[in-house]
Amino acid sequence: MISVEEALEIVLSKPGNYGTERVLLNKIVHRFLAEDIFADRDSPPYDRVMMDGIAINSSAIDAGTKYGFLIEGIQAAGDVQKKLQQQQNCIEVMTGTLVPAGTDTIVPYEQIDVIDNRAFLKQPFDSKNHIHAQGSDHKKGTLALQKGKRLAAADAGLLAAVGIEQVPVFTLPKTAIVATGNELVPVAQVPESHQVRMSNVYALQAALQTDSIAADIFHINDDETILLTQLSAIVNDYDVVLISGGVSKGKYDFVPAILEKLGVQKLFHQVAQRPGKPFWFGHQPALQTHVFAYPGNPVSTFVCHQFYFRQWLSNNFNNHQKLPLAKLSGEINGSAALSLFIPVKISNDDNTVKEIVNNGSGDLFSLTKTDGFIYLPKGAMHYSSGSVFAFLKIN
Repeated sequence: MISVEEALEIVLSKPGNYGTERVLLNKIVHRFLAEDIFADRDSPPYDRVMMDGIAINSSAIDAGTKYGFLIEGIQAAGDVQKKLQQQQNCIEVMTGTLVPAGTDTIVPYEQIDVIDNRAFLKQPFDSKNHIHAQGSDHKKGTLALQKGKRLAAADAGLLAAVGIEQVPVFTLPKTAIVATGNELVPVAQVPESHQVRMSNVYALQAALQTDSIAADIFHINDDETILLTQLSAIVNDYDVVLISGGVSKGKYDFVPAILEKLGVQKLFHQVAQRPGKPFWFGHQPALQTHVFAYPGNPVSTFVCHQFYFRQWLSNNFNNHQKLPLAKLSGEINGSAALSLFIPVKISNDDNTVKEIVNNGSGDLFSLTKTDGFIYLPKGAMHYSSGSVFAFLKIN
């Protein structure tokens, strides 16, 4: 049995390479950027008006306070830049437009009165305000988005602003999810007293969707011949195979032996952790297929997927991020022999986390109440309130 740290190191040491592709802007969320993106122009590309109001020359503020500023015209967003003809006058401006030539101060409408086509200041006003200076966000040629970034909604706007309509992203692995077990029946079927509906595969499928991966689902009974035949086809057809069940020490846990018959090299089996101790990971070198074989209990499957697979996926795409930290509210027990993944709820008051009591790794219902898991390395038997741990957030 190996430690969690050793297991993760082995998983990350076997990256997958699935090439790159280009996708439309409306398909980028949660994808990993495959190239550095640079600004093709200054941002903003001109001195930009930040408030609806008037543009004036600050040297004329004293005169304008007494006599008002004659309004020479209006400059709307999208207009070619206008020029102030007389320094003591002003131009009405709309948010987003260029600052008119000859002006250096914007006075919002809320701080002026307009009478007979003249703008009068209601109060003294600081000069050179409300102008978003050209290039103050980004200069042309500077790095806008770094290769490997997991793209979010705000990134779509930035990519559009720099003229990238077809976005270069890493291609995602073709993925299969396999449930094993004679006790499993389809969701729509009413189970007999000795049966349960398939659930782990749908939790995994939903988790993969948060990474934009559309996975196919299979169910295989605990029969050596059937498992060998069907897993052979799946390992050949898919880049990644996620298996739930069949990896423990039971007489019908055939998955590890069958995978090795298929040339999938076992890289480890059993990790000193709870839940998820029987986790099996392997790689088929000829086919470049990765196999994550999770224990069948729902919490075990979910924890192993969130901790190992998702870090492996990000690592493949040059996105190397450590888990965030969370502070514990309340005391908690650890283990000398096993690293623990403890389900927790985040407090809205102070953003600390508190342990959720569940009924073990088979307690599927507890997952719906869980915000994530804190990771307790093996060793200490007790942790006090205020202790800080790596936090595995559920997306």
